[in-house]
Amino acid sequence: MVALVLIIAGAGAAVWGLAHYQPAARFLGVVPTQQPVMLTPKPVVMNPQAGSAPVPQTQAHEQVQGRQIASIQTRLNAVENATARAEGSAGRADALVVAFAARRAIDRGVALGYLESLLVDRFGDQHRAAVATIITASREPVRLDDLVAEYDLLGPDLRSGGVDDSWWTNVKRELGSLVEVHSMDRPASNAAARYDFARQRLAAGNVDKALVETMRLPGASRAGDWIGKARRYIAAHRALDEIESAALLPTPNQNG
Repeated sequence: MVALVLIIAGAGAAVWGLAHYQPAARFLGVVPTQQPVMLTPKPVVMNPQAGSAPVPQTQAHEQVQGRQIASIQTRLNAVENATARAEGSAGRADALVVAFAARRAIDRGVALGYLESLLVDRFGDQHRAAVATIITASREPVRLDDLVAEYDLLGPDLRSGGVDDSWWTNVKRELGSLVEVHSMDRPASNAAARYDFARQRLAAGNVDKALVETMRLPGASRAGDWIGKARRYIAAHRALDEIESAALLPTPNQNG
């Protein structure tokens, strides 16, 4: 009985071992050798409608990018325009400073100095004649005070008559200037009244009007030097007016 029990126990242990130890079972031929399993990819069936889905999505992405690029371009244009306006304003301010400084120098009767090159750089291209007139006037300065003082000295000659007038002409002129009848809205035409009117215009800085009245005086032929200075003064200040007006306006490359 003991031997039978040992045989049964050994057989059970062998069965249990073969069941849990697969290499020994395959070695004894108890279980078949497992064949390797080959994995094959599952065919993917493309849906025609699903394949066309990315196209609208790509177009939408491109549209978004296009709008972003357009927005960036608009902002860049705005920045460029603002920069151009700022540069234009700064350029006009600099030009005005140069023009005002030139006028101050001309009125004081001093040389322009470094302002000559600045005038040429700022206004030489578009207003060459005006710049040349201003530079020439600064080298031969004529001040308003000098014109007034010299005009006072020329008063007797301007009122008396020209050097070629005869004594009889001068006597008739003096007699004719004693009494004059004229309307209230028209100034007197005699030499003394015309001279006083010109003197007032000159003192007020209206050299143009003073010159016109002076040319009508009987002794205008004796004031050739003063007339030449007055004309140079008028030309210089007209040129100054021209460049000051140009400084207030934008140049062609600053428009927009």
